[in-house]
Amino acid sequence: MSELYEKIYAAVQTIPRGKVATYAQVAAMAGNPRMCRVVGNALHQNPYYGIVPCHRVVNSKGYLAKGFVFGGDGVQAEMLRAEGVEVVDGRVDLEKYRM
Repeated sequence: MSELYEKIYAAVQTIPRGKVATYAQVAAMAGNPRMCRVVGNALHQNPYYGIVPCHRVVNSKGYLAKGFVFGGDGVQAEMLRAEGVEVVDGRVDLEKYRM
């Protein structure tokens, strides 16, 4: 596991229950705001599923991942709703839920 991926996983662990962060926010928290794609790759390979809440990461417009890797379509939305985050048409209101 790379040191960079570990920084990304540590950053994602700081997203509170009931909130989301964008890939760019996570990239910035991990030290480089331009590595959004690296964040996506790291979360796609998340070896700490259940510990690192990758379901709380959304794109810059609040859209959820297509085909969420840990369970498929709809699972990310279910997980966010269980935490009190409203998901409408596959999207989260970043004004309301962004950390």
